[in-house]
Amino acid sequence: MDADNVTRLRRVIGRLARLLNAAPVSENLTPTQASVLGLVAYRGPIGMTELAEIEGLNPTMLSRVVGKLVDEDLVRRLPNPADQRAVQLEATDHGHEVHGRIIASRTATVGKILDGLSPDVTKALLDALPALEALAEGLRTKKP
Repeated sequence: MDADNVTRLRRVIGRLARLLNAAPVSENLTPTQASVLGLVAYRGPIGMTELAEIEGLNPTMLSRVVGKLVDEDLVRRLPNPADQRAVQLEATDHGHEVHGRIIASRTATVGKILDGLSPDVTKALLDALPALEALAEGLRTKKP
């Protein structure tokens, strides 16, 4: 693939991510806090090391984000049964509720936009989902 198309794809994905991350503001969460909450709600219980790797955050920044989520009763820290020096995180009931509202808001936003697009464009976007999911996984694992 030529560099111009790769750059175009990267820019579109970046723009989409920034626009979608605007939704958590109504829940008084930063985009990073909303993302961490989402991962904990979806994958939890999850260890801090794994969470830091997925989010691409350094441990200090992640600790601050998690501290805010704990203070807001969105996640709780649990002892890691495999390593008593480490903790795992899981979403509280309130955290699951907030995460559900964030997802519903984002889904409604994207749904409204899709409804306004032509059927051909909507079909092309849906057909591209497996390729975009593979790209996301490749970026997450940094495998070409």
